[in-house]
Amino acid sequence: MPKGPKGEKRPADVIGAAVAVAKIATGEIEDAPEDEGKNKAAQELGRRGGRARAENLGAKRRMEIARKAAKARWGKPKK
Repeated sequence: MPKGPKGEKRPADVIGAAVAVAKIATGEIEDAPEDEGKNKAAQELGRRGGRARAENLGAKRRMEIARKAAKARWGKPKK
């Protein structure tokens, strides 16, 4: 079963999706995402992690990381 943007389960077929939308519109079922029990403060820190790391790295180190990533991505031979 496909998952929505928040990981919730959605119907795979068009008719099933239409029925689910109709039930949500009429209030027959709730469309609120379930709380996964994750710590909200930890989630916020995780969102800021990449930006904070980039700010703390020097330009030379960022360039090394970018080169390594490019080599890993583009250096593989095609099959």
